[in-house]
Amino acid sequence: MIINNIKWIMLLSGLLTCSMILAVFAPEMALINMFGEALTEPLAQVIVRSWGFLIFLVGTLLMYGAFKPEYRNLVLVITSLSKLMFILLIVIYGSQYIEKSLLTIVLDSTLVIVFVSYLVKANKVT
Repeated sequence: MIINNIKWIMLLSGLLTCSMILAVFAPEMALINMFGEALTEPLAQVIVRSWGFLIFLVGTLLMYGAFKPEYRNLVLVITSLSKLMFILLIVIYGSQYIEKSLLTIVLDSTLVIVFVSYLVKANKVT
């Protein structure tokens, strides 16, 4: 089932991931929505905007990989590593933010499981 629907899963998750473009234009709002707190220092503004744009790029990669099967595995590995690292960093260093970012953690965890499952099954088929 995952193999047959991966294109649509990637497309939908790519669109959701692209929503972090908000951090480029409204970094305080993005941080409050994500973590319940905002950083207002000038350096934080640069870092958060850059972080938001990088997440947006991961979302565009997911959508690209949905329509370009030859790049799909690479895109899924990069995306899974990115999402997994975010989850680990929150769990290890940001436990005070887990409650506020729980929806993102659950969604990203689910996507990592789906993407890794696809990669394992796709490599068994080929």
